[in-house]
Amino acid sequence: MPKIKTNSGAKKRFELTGTGKVKRKHAYKSHILTKKTIKQKRNLTYSALVDTTDEKRIKGLLVA
Repeated sequence: MPKIKTNSGAKKRFELTGTGKVKRKHAYKSHILTKKTIKQKRNLTYSALVDTTDEKRIKGLLVA
């Protein structure tokens, strides 16, 4: 039986932490930045954790 491949899109978007949680980046930071406040753009810079309800689904895509 062949090996199962890791989902390429998930590989680029998510990262596992040392404790097994899933890190993600914020949306709305790629374009049309002139109308967004500096505070809003600064807060979108930092990474966030994926919600626990979605963790199992995303780990299934990553750990294949």
